[in-house]
Amino acid sequence: MYLVQILLPVYDNDGRALARDLYDAVFRQLTERFGGVTAFTRAPAEGAWKEPGAGTSRDRVVIFEVMAERLERDWWAAYRRQLEADFRQEKIIIRAMGVEEL
Repeated sequence: MYLVQILLPVYDNDGRALARDLYDAVFRQLTERFGGVTAFTRAPAEGAWKEPGAGTSRDRVVIFEVMAERLERDWWAAYRRQLEADFRQEKIIIRAMGVEEL
């Protein structure tokens, strides 16, 4: 079993809030494909990273997560590219962790 998390930005690269319907679409797509989704949208996480020669960049993200029996890497790669286009981002992080249900 895998826990798959998608980190989605709250703001675009120009600092404008992204439209709510983008997140609603992700919620619907993941629910349809995986039978359920958890979205952490009320208290965005804060991230920071160093850009070579450009100082520190910051972002606020919301996290969507699903449980999946199998890790379909080709599907996730295509979905990541779709999200990058929809959210106008150079890179969207999708990460997967093996989990054991207790």
